[in-house]
Amino acid sequence: MATLNTRIKEYREKISINQNELAKLVGVRRETIVHLENGKYNPSLKLAMDIARVFNTRVENLFEFID
Repeated sequence: MATLNTRIKEYREKISINQNELAKLVGVRRETIVHLENGKYNPSLKLAMDIARVFNTRVENLFEFID
């Protein structure tokens, strides 16, 4: 089974925002961001796109599945 690898934390740190700020920008709870960063939650396509939009990047730059 593939696991989800994310670079959300790396992108967050580049623009100096915390998990709570990102959560507010994309309309989710901070806990959702925590789970995403730890690879324990697979985002919906809409959420993935909303997060990518915050960082002005492509979804593929933030998320990848590792076999």
